[in-house]
Amino acid sequence: MYFDQSPYEIKLEWGQRGAREASGRGDIIIIVDVLSFSSTVVTALDYGAEIFPYPPPINEKAKAYAKSAGAQMAWGRAESAMYGGHSLSPVSFSPADNGKKFVLCSLNGAACTWIASKVPALLIGCLLNATAVAEQADNLRIKLGSSITVIPCGEKWPGGLENEDQMRPGIEDYLGAGMILSHLSGSKSPEAEVCIGAYESSKSKLADLIRDCASGRELRERGYEQDVIHCSQRDVTTMVPVLKENRFIPLDNSPSSNNGTGGNTF
Repeated sequence: MYFDQSPYEIKLEWGQRGAREASGRGDIIIIVDVLSFSSTVVTALDYGAEIFPYPPPINEKAKAYAKSAGAQMAWGRAESAMYGGHSLSPVSFSPADNGKKFVLCSLNGAACTWIASKVPALLIGCLLNATAVAEQADNLRIKLGSSITVIPCGEKWPGGLENEDQMRPGIEDYLGAGMILSHLSGSKSPEAEVCIGAYESSKSKLADLIRDCASGRELRERGYEQDVIHCSQRDVTTMVPVLKENRFIPLDNSPSSNNGTGGNTF
């Protein structure tokens, strides 16, 4: 097989294509979209909400899905500015959302989740919960006998031409993946080792790098500096979202005897 990391227990793949590859292997998957699907899911669950991921765009089909789930639609940031309500911005969630359900669309994190929804366990990781998600993934790896693939989602180039690859690797996701990988045990692929090296060499100035990277500047220039500040925090929660029956719930609170693994079908 080409581009194969299968000899290793801990792997790294990029974006939707990487999510499909890891899903085909039956790996435990950690989705990393720092700015900001992953950070928003972790934050919302920390406040007691449930998140139903859904691939973009936000259209009538997505709205009907939210209605069928008894959930509110979380808008994109621009739509939220016009209509109010929750959005991909993690700071749009608060303790008042305890017990509420939301459908969250995203070009990157939600799309990767949708592709990989049937793996043994799909977890959400970011800087906010890096150590905790690595610890839980390690526990699942031992329990299930599965390898782990960490998926930095990256971004999409706007205005792509026909037949061009529209994915733009984002350093914020790569550094988030590196922090998670640095806490995982098991044999690591060269791709994973290099990602860890990027994090280790950058961790003393991580917040500044994320603030000034392309994705961070874009959000700040659109008026979302607080999102960037929030998402750049490290290990501020032990919340680990796991996909269970179409929605993200806290791993430890899963009603399943398998701690939330399996049965992740849409």
